[in-house]
Amino acid sequence: MPFEFQGKHVTVAGLGVSGVPAAKVLHGLGARVTVVNDGADERARAQAAELEALGITVRLGDGDTLPDGTELIVTAPGWKPTKPLFTAAGQAGVPVWGDVELAWRLRRPDSAPWLAVTGTNGKTTTVQMLASILKAAGLRTAAVGNIGVSLLDAVTADEEYDVLAVELSSYQLHWAPSLRAHSAAVLNLAPDHLDWHGSMEAYAADKGRIYEGNRVACVYNVADKATEDLVREADVEEGCRAIGFTLGSPAPSQLGVVDGILVDRAFVENRHKNAQELAEVSDVDPPAPHNIANALAAAALARAFGVPAAAVRDGLRAFTPDAHRIAHVADVDGVAYVDDSKATNTHATEASLAAYESIVWIAGGLAKGATFDELVAGAAKRLRGAVLIGADRALIREALARHAPEVPVVDLDRTDTGAMLQAVQEARRLARPGDTVLLAPACASMDMFTNYNQRGDAFAQAVRELGA
Repeated sequence: MPFEFQGKHVTVAGLGVSGVPAAKVLHGLGARVTVVNDGADERARAQAAELEALGITVRLGDGDTLPDGTELIVTAPGWKPTKPLFTAAGQAGVPVWGDVELAWRLRRPDSAPWLAVTGTNGKTTTVQMLASILKAAGLRTAAVGNIGVSLLDAVTADEEYDVLAVELSSYQLHWAPSLRAHSAAVLNLAPDHLDWHGSMEAYAADKGRIYEGNRVACVYNVADKATEDLVREADVEEGCRAIGFTLGSPAPSQLGVVDGILVDRAFVENRHKNAQELAEVSDVDPPAPHNIANALAAAALARAFGVPAAAVRDGLRAFTPDAHRIAHVADVDGVAYVDDSKATNTHATEASLAAYESIVWIAGGLAKGATFDELVAGAAKRLRGAVLIGADRALIREALARHAPEVPVVDLDRTDTGAMLQAVQEARRLARPGDTVLLAPACASMDMFTNYNQRGDAFAQAVRELGA
């Protein structure tokens, strides 16, 4: 397979996490590589110098023009399909692949199968849970893909894996037409990245690509009918099964929860009568409802790969969630302070708010076109108060006025580095013993912070200052 790249003119669109490894791999396979990049900042110039030292052509500041002679484009996942570069490629009959597609094509015939996960929220946690379960079963595995470890590195590494736990974004799936996973899960579907995809229908269709050609199991969320619809529409291999996960009691061919126990009624003999205990709800960290759903999805994929029940329990117990995902920071004066800065859209925040009974909510940032009426209406009874920050906080304030007018709201009109400390101080004033002060912004962070990690760190530091 690699020999087809010898002498081919390949354009790599975009530097960064995916573009640099793609350019290096293609160059190593004998392709004539040109990298194009919109920006020409200091980081891009440094990456360009690294590639040019290898003999790779780099063109900074012009990502729209198709280089002469291009026979294939390998694009960074975030580049929009509407870019002039891709329009020109379509007119010239030049195929466009993403880095995931390139990795899939470069796999060895006997390489590790992929257990793939997508969804609007919960992807990273689910993939990390899955990898932990697979490791507990004694399998050589890695969590790769949209999670920060390049799939290209995984498939071209000397290390051989038994199976890969793969996180895939809608962007990556859009550019991966030939991907065929062993089994795959769509965790949930809610409006997100619609500026990139153009419509909810296009976004869902790209998510649904993960099911195409599945061999063993298509895992869907019973509570989210749109995910089951994607399974129905998928063209899978004969014998591939639809496997649901639910927070309720599972029907046959589902995993679910019974009396605080995660149970499997899908991968057992006589599933119409029998169920297999997998783990206790208390084995899931944290045991919030949406995180239990993540654990069930991970367990379903692991069981589809033949992992024994004990490994599910052991893997979930060994799993430690990443920072800024419903992370308990501290208790101060009987009030719990929880950092869910990763909740950057309304769907994630809805799940976060559902995990607590009485909440002082810190929210706001860049709304990315979102509306907040449904979110606020659903959470109104749980809200003790709200502290709003960020550029689009007025949208949340107006939704609170419509659907929770009795909830006291503090509107902070500042974006300096001290804003989070004041937000936490105001939340403390509103909170009562037994409450949870929850940072679940429902918005992106880039109006005030570099990323959601920095926002969460600022919250945690402010809480520590309270405790001191």
